[in-house]
Amino acid sequence: MYRFLLTRQWVILTLVALVLIPTMIRLGIWQMHRYDERTARNQLVTDALDAKPVPAEELTSPGHTVTSKERYHSVTARGSFDTEHEVVVRRRVNADEEVGYHVLTPFVLNDGKVLLVNRGWIPANGPSQTAFPKIPAPPRGELTVTGRLMPDETTEASGIKDLKGLPDRQIMLIDSEREAARLNAKVLGGYVVLTAPDPARNTPELIGKPGHEDAALNYAYAYQWWLFAAAVPVGWVVLLRRELRERRRREEESAQAGADAGEVPAATV
Repeated sequence: MYRFLLTRQWVILTLVALVLIPTMIRLGIWQMHRYDERTARNQLVTDALDAKPVPAEELTSPGHTVTSKERYHSVTARGSFDTEHEVVVRRRVNADEEVGYHVLTPFVLNDGKVLLVNRGWIPANGPSQTAFPKIPAPPRGELTVTGRLMPDETTEASGIKDLKGLPDRQIMLIDSEREAARLNAKVLGGYVVLTAPDPARNTPELIGKPGHEDAALNYAYAYQWWLFAAAVPVGWVVLLRRELRERRRREEESAQAGADAGEVPAATV
């Protein structure tokens, strides 16, 4: 009755099912790992945003690489803005997906070191992006700024190409080491996204808080893969039972046809 399982069609079908089951289970496990990773990253962001501000030099120094635990941590610094060496970061968007610039202004600390401060977003002025845009000035004199500490930007992490030959005082990525060479100064690693003091009107638009990754999707995908894995043997059994019913039906029809062919009409007896 079950010899048909050795046919080419059923051997291939069974092998495919045997491969799909562990593959889908592994995909579900991988999605759970992704869920755990995203949950952990979300927790790091939450902890950093909720932490009390600390002086910037407690977390970073010249040549320092900002770690994932330090990222988004609120820091403070005392000094003054150096608008003479201000640059803009190209191809940045605001909350409304409008393309413009981020304004990167060196902030000279009281000890002479420099902290790079991203003062926020401004729109691109006109169709040409070759001329240096008009930028609202920051507060003058000595003041205390507060912001979220961020690591240096890279093409790998941001997906932004670091183009060469840009117009004067325009950059693609924020790199503290490169800015240190340009400014000929000791620049603290990473940069700060300004959160305070609140800007006045007609000043760069502050960059909003980072969002959280949607880890729930990975959780749902994991169970989806496991349901698929459970459905494979169920589907195999359904096909098997259908095949058995079809074969039994054909055998019964064949037997009935044989019986009908062997009957002798009563009039000829």
